[in-house]
Amino acid sequence: MCVKNISHTKWMKRAIYLASLGKNTTSPNPRVGAVILDKNGNLISEGFHFKAGMPHAEAMAFNNLKKDANGGLMYVNLEPCCHQGKTPPCVDKVISSGIKKVYISIQDPDKRVSGKGIKLLKEAGIQVHLGLCKKESLDLNKDFIHRNITKKAFGVLKWAMSIDGRVGLKNGKSKWITNEESRSLVHSFRAEFDAIIIGGNTLRNDNPLLTTRGSKKPEPLRVVFTKSLDLPSKSNLWDCKEAKTIVIYDSSTANERYLKRIPECVEVEKVSSDNPELISKILAKRGCNKVLWECGPSLATAAIQTNCIQEIITFIAPKILGGENSMNPFGDFEFREMNEIIKLNDPQYSLIGNDICVKSAYKN
Repeated sequence: MCVKNISHTKWMKRAIYLASLGKNTTSPNPRVGAVILDKNGNLISEGFHFKAGMPHAEAMAFNNLKKDANGGLMYVNLEPCCHQGKTPPCVDKVISSGIKKVYISIQDPDKRVSGKGIKLLKEAGIQVHLGLCKKESLDLNKDFIHRNITKKAFGVLKWAMSIDGRVGLKNGKSKWITNEESRSLVHSFRAEFDAIIIGGNTLRNDNPLLTTRGSKKPEPLRVVFTKSLDLPSKSNLWDCKEAKTIVIYDSSTANERYLKRIPECVEVEKVSSDNPELISKILAKRGCNKVLWECGPSLATAAIQTNCIQEIITFIAPKILGGENSMNPFGDFEFREMNEIIKLNDPQYSLIGNDICVKSAYKN
């Protein structure tokens, strides 16, 4: 087969775009798109993975074929799977189709697949090209990759503060620092996540809903981490009709008599200490690729210290709260030199009405 003037980058970017259509719905699976060209370089099919349990991108592309793929090419942003899960192995479909070349952007980090799918394709006589548009594909599935490599969920820490760096008054009141537009954005932004984490103090002080306000079904899992289990008997999070809730508690410090306050619809799990890493690992094991930490200063500080945070989002309002005892976003990291401080990378700025939103990567 010799087809000239094919823009391989163009078709891989098309596969990546298709993969992005499953942005908020594929967990615990990755986002994958596939494009098939015939032996003359003409587009004959494409597909993407929409939701766990539904056909994978390659399978959808084969289901959508307009003509025979024999002798053709395939572009896929992630190595095709070679194991039996909820759906059959995609490698088998590629091999049986008669496709002669497969362009794969990145290798699958899942140990059940990693390198094995590529090996099977090569053994079947298919030419495999790896690495096209690698940066874009890594970015698209960074949460899935992180979970598979570290066995922890990809963590994003979010908080809102005044221009003088306060997240609340000394009496704990914080409604509302940011404007209505910013708060609405946060509700829709939660749809990107599989779970939202708060601490016991946030539950007691704010009684949040922690939902997307209907923009995602099912809603993200709501997670409360508590060291004491001294939680209110009435809470918005105890209503599990719209969203599920799990309480994770530190069994070394909690008073388990308080468990009777938690309704039966709420799942409860205990851990051996107050290390936030335990939460991240529990959620990763449950298939959560990406989680949002909307917690207070103590838990936020501990989450950073235990490498549970990979990105940070800050909303800054043009307001002054003042007061030495007003709430800060973090506790004391006990830095003694400026070279010890936390530095964020690749900041992105946007205006939300009068508020400023800053998104940064945190590479520890």
